[in-house]
Amino acid sequence: MKVQAYLSFNGNCLEALNYYANLFNAEIKNRQTYEDKKIDVPESFRQKLQHAELKGKNVHFMAYDAAPDTPINHGNQIHMSVEVGNKEEAKILFENLSSGGQVHHNFREREWGYFGRCTDNFGINWMVNSNN
Repeated sequence: MKVQAYLSFNGNCLEALNYYANLFNAEIKNRQTYEDKKIDVPESFRQKLQHAELKGKNVHFMAYDAAPDTPINHGNQIHMSVEVGNKEEAKILFENLSSGGQVHHNFREREWGYFGRCTDNFGINWMVNSNN
């Protein structure tokens, strides 16, 4: 069994995936637009991503631009959790993810290690952990 996240965006999926690809040293794979799909979307939406995956060492999630008739409500139901090998790398990642977003729990030492929680500038919730 494999469980992975599938993120929904309001037309800025490619921008977000490029941002995450840079942060996590990953690549965008299996990129598909609405262009040739038999889906009822406006012509202006045809170049948006109907499916894509971000893959790298220890990172793999899927994402898409939700069709205009699928409203996206930002909420706190889903958090992406990242386990980083050392405190310094985790702190840098947390600072990058929270830049332009909102910090909910400052990155600091906790009972189990180092932890921070934020929402990035794309509305995605993140938990960054390190045991070292």
